[in-house]
Amino acid sequence: MDPVMAAAIVKAGAYIGAGLAVGLAAIGPGVGEGYAAGRACEGVSRRPDQAALLTRTMLIGQAVSESTGIYGLVVSLILISVAG
Repeated sequence: MDPVMAAAIVKAGAYIGAGLAVGLAAIGPGVGEGYAAGRACEGVSRRPDQAALLTRTMLIGQAVSESTGIYGLVVSLILISVAG
């Protein structure tokens, strides 16, 4: 195989992998954060006096959940920088 063609195939694979890494890594945090926000809304509606505590706990949980999306972004940036 031609070395130029092989390099182009590797580059294309890295870009496709980077897109999949970000796309698939965004699914988990999206679902998790939506679920956490919904449950927090239910909790606030049942116990309005605990709204501050529930909101704080929800935001911490969402930040932890978002870290998996950030890992996917880091993987995609590494793939793009190596292929570039």
